[in-house]
Amino acid sequence: MKFFSSAGALALFCATAKAQEAERTTSTESQLAVESSPNLSPPINHSTGEEPGSFKHFIAHSDTQTCTSDEHATPFNNQIRGEIIVKLKESGAVNSLRLPVGDWMYKPYGPYIGCTDGALDFVDDLLDWAHANGLTVLIDIHGLKGSQNGFDNSGQSQGFEWTSFLNTVPAGDVTFEHWPIRSAGWIGTFDRVNANYTDINRDNIQHALDVIEVIVERYNDHPAVLGLEPVNEPWQYTPIDELKKFYWDGYLIVKKAAPYWKYIMHDSFRFDPKIWGGFMQGCPDRALDTHIYQAWKDPSSRETFYADACATKHAISAMERAFGPVIVGEWSLATDNCAMWLNGFNDNLPGFPRLPCKFTPCADPYMGFDQPGTPVDPGKPAQGPYGTGMSTPIFGLCPVGRDWLRESSLDSSQDWMKAPPEAPPGRDASDEVMTNLAQKKINFWNFRTELYEPHWSYIHALDRGWIPKGNLRDDAIINACHKEDNGLYICIAKRGQLDTNIRESIDYVLKSEGAPSINSHGSDSQSIICDGSVSSNKSTLLYRSDVTNLTGEALYAAADCAYNLFWKTNRGAGATCDFGGTGVLAEVNFTDTDYYNDDVPNDKVLVVNVEIAELVGLISLGIVLGTFIGFATAMRCSKNFNAKVSHTALGRTMQKNPLLSKSFGGFKTGDYTEIPSTRHV
Repeated sequence: MKFFSSAGALALFCATAKAQEAERTTSTESQLAVESSPNLSPPINHSTGEEPGSFKHFIAHSDTQTCTSDEHATPFNNQIRGEIIVKLKESGAVNSLRLPVGDWMYKPYGPYIGCTDGALDFVDDLLDWAHANGLTVLIDIHGLKGSQNGFDNSGQSQGFEWTSFLNTVPAGDVTFEHWPIRSAGWIGTFDRVNANYTDINRDNIQHALDVIEVIVERYNDHPAVLGLEPVNEPWQYTPIDELKKFYWDGYLIVKKAAPYWKYIMHDSFRFDPKIWGGFMQGCPDRALDTHIYQAWKDPSSRETFYADACATKHAISAMERAFGPVIVGEWSLATDNCAMWLNGFNDNLPGFPRLPCKFTPCADPYMGFDQPGTPVDPGKPAQGPYGTGMSTPIFGLCPVGRDWLRESSLDSSQDWMKAPPEAPPGRDASDEVMTNLAQKKINFWNFRTELYEPHWSYIHALDRGWIPKGNLRDDAIINACHKEDNGLYICIAKRGQLDTNIRESIDYVLKSEGAPSINSHGSDSQSIICDGSVSSNKSTLLYRSDVTNLTGEALYAAADCAYNLFWKTNRGAGATCDFGGTGVLAEVNFTDTDYYNDDVPNDKVLVVNVEIAELVGLISLGIVLGTFIGFATAMRCSKNFNAKVSHTALGRTMQKNPLLSKSFGGFKTGDYTEIPSTRHV
């Protein structure tokens, strides 16, 4: 997307042709890097659940089989086409692509030999298409020999064991384990017990540097190439000194043959100015890449996701001051972990997804129906092999992201905790929530998904209207974080939570933010000042020693004070309003200009609802009073009307009451003669 300057420093906004972890599908990454992709047919026989020898490599053939270029030309021909690049250009916002590649494409080894033949031809085509449409391309080495992070998107899910022998009873399932024993072998030998490396693999590092040299020599004169990212997402246990040395060596290779290329380095999941501040200072054309996702966060309110998205720019600004240019190479609009195979084929992180997912009919396989186990059988439940979590087709249905529910009152603002995954008719607020969230992020990484997943797809989100076309300097985007930036939200305690959890969170705040003081009983304690912005305890001290005695609303009021103080003090450093699931954001400024429309039932909306109710009541009262006055006037002034009423059952009843009779001017019979009732026997 467009290149912007945020807080006076460079920010690269790019719609990347990359697919992350496991949700990438029908993207350039899944086709050129040959990695697991979500929402597509499995690379093994899904109907039998057998244990293929190369399952951990997530490719279509075992180590002993031979790949041919004809077998793997289909995904390239079907999915990477020039018209897709044209559509990205015509969005009016995209100016750069991030192209993930595997090192095996340039120096094949092991099970990859023959499996990506022809891939480089399509890289050449993509670069030409990009140049013809005025786009640039950042080449991202997404997978390295031995795996730099153990993720399947690195080409190998390292840390993998079959556990079927443990599950012969009761079902005899074929099972495996990956996430609890994940490892990464590119940089060396990893000790899972002590979470460190016992040795460094110089051969693997040299192999990666050789690949960089091949890439630079092949593309250094192509006008579409923006630069190179030498490795994607080296995990957080990578020895930082070794990683920095690798970055230095790669930079020198790039600058020797392509001096005008940008050189982008991933933060290794350690976005810390203390680690990267001053690194390679003074070197031109270098930038730090960080990946920001909300899909792995705990479920929360939409305001919490909004505030979290806006708060990231404070951390980015701090890094830009310490290091220099920062790009956000990956992010999405997903606020849940529901996308199929997001965390690996038929697998999931333990405990994910946090809430039930919506299901939709599975898409046709992008590689064709000649692949094993395709199409997905609508008559079968989940099929093995099974990992440590569940993410798989069930009776022909595939999991996708949850809907956001339209809420109607303040009391329902926590409906997300018990809302169904698919909103009932008329209650789907996904368009509003995702549009607001996109305006606060406004960059994207993946251009398409096979299932309809606009949370992960730039093109689908564009078609849905979540991401705007054209001018990204629109006021709605520029001011999208206005409320968050100007403190128009407060962090308060959710009502109905366990007292013990509330007290623990208050205690944490008082320990970290409190000042030493003496409480009312003369005992040493820690305290904070409640300023009254969220609590009735205006300008009073909240003592740590007194919290244990608080219950009910008094405890919640103390939590409101503590939570809001901590969040506002530390949100610039990335603090959230979570507090172990006991905190939630609420909007408090009711008169400030609203820069985006939302269906959030905050107090402002409640005030409007109350005014409407009052107005309806006044109108109803006016109708009643007007009718009464008109009736009374007609009774007094119209002889005929009075006479007609006098002969009705209502008139006869009113005549019996002297006060009513006098109020309406008495009752006149006029020219009418009442016919006495006749009883027939």
